Amino acid sequence: MPPFQKHLPRRVLLRGGGAAIGLPLLDAMIPALTAQERTVASEQRLRRLGYVYIPMGCDHSRWTPAATPKLDQLTPILEPFAAVRQQISVVSGLELRNAWPGTHATSNASFLSAARARRTESNDYYLGTTADQLAAAVLGRDTALPSLELSMDLIAAVGQCDNGYACVYQNCLSWSSPTTPLPPEPHPRLVFEQLFGEGGGAGARKAALQRRASLLDAVRDEFVRLRLTLGPADQRRVDEYQQSVRDVERRIQQAEKSAASDQLPDLDRPRGVPALYSEHAKLMFDLQKLALQADLTRVITFQMARETSNRTYPEIGVSEPHHPLTHHGNDPEKIAKVAQINRFHASLFADFLQSLQQTPEAGGTMLDHVLYLYGSGMGNPNLHDHINLPIVVAGGAAGRMQGGRHLQFTEPTPLANLHLTLLDRVGVSLDRFADSNGRVDDLFEPASL
Repeated sequence: MPPFQKHLPRRVLLRGGGAAIGLPLLDAMIPALTAQERTVASEQRLRRLGYVYIPMGCDHSRWTPAATPKLDQLTPILEPFAAVRQQISVVSGLELRNAWPGTHATSNASFLSAARARRTESNDYYLGTTADQLAAAVLGRDTALPSLELSMDLIAAVGQCDNGYACVYQNCLSWSSPTTPLPPEPHPRLVFEQLFGEGGGAGARKAALQRRASLLDAVRDEFVRLRLTLGPADQRRVDEYQQSVRDVERRIQQAEKSAASDQLPDLDRPRGVPALYSEHAKLMFDLQKLALQADLTRVITFQMARETSNRTYPEIGVSEPHHPLTHHGNDPEKIAKVAQINRFHASLFADFLQSLQQTPEAGGTMLDHVLYLYGSGMGNPNLHDHINLPIVVAGGAAGRMQGGRHLQFTEPTPLANLHLTLLDRVGVSLDRFADSNGRVDDLFEPASL
């Protein structure tokens, strides 16, 4: 460590004007240890686990890669992952046995719990603790937020939403106990304030915005003082992080200004968010990146759309609602449009992975130091089945994952096996999870392709 640098604690916060902002992982936060000790110290700080949910399965004909162990060619839906192909693996043949009978509610509810939802239209719902919350109980001990739950859709429906199942099963991916669902937040402004402060009621937030143009203005002097203690590499990281925070806040403010004249008939979208689905999704992904960079949380779930969503996607030429399209009755035109939506969702996640790949961190990139599971709790939406789920695992897990693979199970295998394995890889050791009957260690063993 250069002589002018001081050692910084990992959880240092810069404060000012009622706001607080964390910092990305800097060299100054890793003590002057041996190379081996530094590796261990950095890896302990880089155990991060994320989940991204896509609703209503996929068009398997345009999703499933060739039946080879190496991911040489990407299918039409998976083509957006080309730039990060060596840090993703596609897993085929996984199932959710406890999601039967086939419903939208159980697809969402079982995705992270692998548990059977109690059929009820009231508040006596019962499911199971989800994988993300088991991770949060361990990884969240040293972070401001044990976990972060995000979505794209406004949760307005209550009561019964699907075949006698309470709406809570479709609304919430995360459950901290079998009786405690964790509602996700779709509004970028509220997520931003959850991460960086300036919370309170609407009036207080408006007054805070009037007092200053940016969160960073409140802590400007603290940033100036901090830079004087850092080496050149850390200074660049801090500058880039500041610019990212400023850009996200600017985009949120612009969306809020545009909301007054926004007449788009989108009942699922909360007021004050970008009119375009893609811009909203990119903001939510950027907020995830900031939360991970600043070590505000190490566990994230993100629901890209609700099951039975009637959202349309005019920006990619799909004007019909998503849910009715999935009941396609083998109509080639409808199937093609489902595949367009599948590819669109994949492209947004792929953009996020590329952003992580382009961000240096601890001798590698942010993508090297995360594990993300992307997929759905439904396989073929026309049949409402829960077999051969579309699943992608992304990231390097600090050197623990080997990418560029297509892992295929010849017999239906519990998704719980993959959950158990991912928990293992971030330091959460369990003997079993839900209906697991093994692990998916092949995903993490050195490739012999």
